[in-house]
Amino acid sequence: MSILIGKSVTTPQGGPVTLEPKYGNRHGLVAGATGTGKTVTLMTLAEGFSKLGVPVFLADVKGDVAGLAMAGSGDAKVAERATQIGVADYAPAANPVVFWDLYGKLGHPVRATASEMGPTLLARILELNDTQAGVLDIVFKLADDRGLLLLDLEDLRALLGVVADERKDISTSYGLVSTQSVGAIQRALLRLEQDGADQFFGEPALALADLMRTTQDGRGVVNVLAADQLVLKPRLYSSFLLWLMSELFESLPEVGDLDKPKLVFVFDEAHLLFDDAPPALQQRVEQVVRLIRSKGVGVYFCSQFPDDVPDNILGQLGNRVQHALRAFTPRDQKAVRTAAETFVANPALDVAKVISALGVGEALVSTLHDTDTGKAVPMPVERTLIAPPRCRMGAITDAERMQVRAVSPVGAKYDTRVDRESAAEMLAAKAHAATERVDAPKAKTAADDDSDAGGFSQSVKDVLFGTKRRQGMVETMAKQTARTVGSQVGRQILRGVLGGIFGGSKR
Repeated sequence: MSILIGKSVTTPQGGPVTLEPKYGNRHGLVAGATGTGKTVTLMTLAEGFSKLGVPVFLADVKGDVAGLAMAGSGDAKVAERATQIGVADYAPAANPVVFWDLYGKLGHPVRATASEMGPTLLARILELNDTQAGVLDIVFKLADDRGLLLLDLEDLRALLGVVADERKDISTSYGLVSTQSVGAIQRALLRLEQDGADQFFGEPALALADLMRTTQDGRGVVNVLAADQLVLKPRLYSSFLLWLMSELFESLPEVGDLDKPKLVFVFDEAHLLFDDAPPALQQRVEQVVRLIRSKGVGVYFCSQFPDDVPDNILGQLGNRVQHALRAFTPRDQKAVRTAAETFVANPALDVAKVISALGVGEALVSTLHDTDTGKAVPMPVERTLIAPPRCRMGAITDAERMQVRAVSPVGAKYDTRVDRESAAEMLAAKAHAATERVDAPKAKTAADDDSDAGGFSQSVKDVLFGTKRRQGMVETMAKQTARTVGSQVGRQILRGVLGGIFGGSKR
């Protein structure tokens, strides 16, 4: 069964325009100016995949994607559009939806540990320069070597304190660490915490299996991330979605081409990912997008202009839906040319002219289809009336949202935060034990008597336990053992292409 996108109006006898499920993991792009119908297209696609039993993850930037959870109103104009397109069994219906929210207000809290996020993406969220990002790399390496868990921002602050205290030794072993860089990272963490993002770092961390649920009747669950406030923090928003995509890439097994995707991942406001991304990060994103198809995941970018997505990634997006573009500025005219050039030509259409003339709810569509040789090729572009979704095309009330959350299968797992022992607690306990040893009164022993007399036992004691100026053999051996144990623990930590723990493993 194919996903109905709409009906071709390129010619009077136009037929249905569909997306084949087996090519759903070949990725896609939904583009167009504000108010042209991109969100409705995304909802139609989400419903289609859900009906096929494919889970979907998408962000709700404006608050209206939440309408997927409620049945439509049965509006006469919507019913007329469904009849015009030829949807014989059209009736309002809700979809199985789970709400998520990094801030934990409009959905179940989404959390990840600092170790899972990794230094690369965390440096981007904190807006660190290259030097500061290098120091953050050292902080994570030090945590790995010493077997310290980095779960939340408190753990990071505690370890930064250790780095500041042991800066000279750490600079010798790992590379130069300046007090200015440590201070800059600490200030960035403080700003991040004041923005409320500290709620994102911690446990229980999001399990990918909970994004890939199906209902008892075989429908794929639509995961909706509340992002109306999150999108105001562009780097946090885009880095979170990139982290989630990379976690899917690192964790899921190779499955090749399936009859339908295992998950469809929608990256709305895609330009936020690429606007300030350095070339190295873009290269890694390209690698993830190129290879994640073999894991059964389809990635769909949504943005105003098709050239918001770099060419090397745009070329991997086999399914295209282009809504209207208004060619008012040189930037707009360039986007129109780019869009026209990326479609397979249709002799019946002048794509460059049609793009500016499309009405709301219309789009130029090209999807992958089989040829006689069995190969997947993009079909010629068709001017298409987009099919209406069966859900509500608009926001939902707080009461309706609470009703959906009340029956969620994951609420009991994520709604309560867990704070287990990690780097902050371990370092605090170590400091407390050291203080107690210093403050503890020393009992006088025979060795002390000998020491007072300047005997041979004092010399032995100095060799074993050291003096104020020189460490002894016991301390030296203890530190050597700690380094060895730490390095053995560190060797067990593998990090993926974006610096997160490989496979999302938690220690």
